[in-house]
Amino acid sequence: MPKWTRQNLRWATALLLSPLLLEVSSEHQNAKAGLFQPLIQLLQPRIERLLVSECRHLAEQTLDGVAAEIAPKSLLKTAVEQPCRTLARPVSECLVRETSRSGRELGVLTEIVRGRVGDDALVVIRRCLASLTGLPQSSLNQRPVQALMERFRR
Repeated sequence: MPKWTRQNLRWATALLLSPLLLEVSSEHQNAKAGLFQPLIQLLQPRIERLLVSECRHLAEQTLDGVAAEIAPKSLLKTAVEQPCRTLARPVSECLVRETSRSGRELGVLTEIVRGRVGDDALVVIRRCLASLTGLPQSSLNQRPVQALMERFRR
């Protein structure tokens, strides 16, 4: 079986979405919320892997410079792996759940196919941040998600 590249995944997703996109008009998008949930759920393992990878990367950045003084790099990588996996599961589930609840499935899928984070994905990310942290969503609307991510990385 051939290895799937990012471009192949985009084409496959676009082909899967084409018939559905023709049926869903922008007028009826809210009425059909949940229509794309099975497709989004198929992406959950990939989202989870990406979250684990980003978590590892953030941990490496954070520990860069002091890691050698604490423990060998391989030991730190092993120590970070399980917490990253533990965190990635509920976050990926939240992203899938909030994508469906927000009625922005079509927009999020379109953004995934294009390989970017746009307005629809930002709404979903804010909803998950509010849900997982217990913060009011209104407090997250005042700051761009990028600024929140940069603040989190410090």
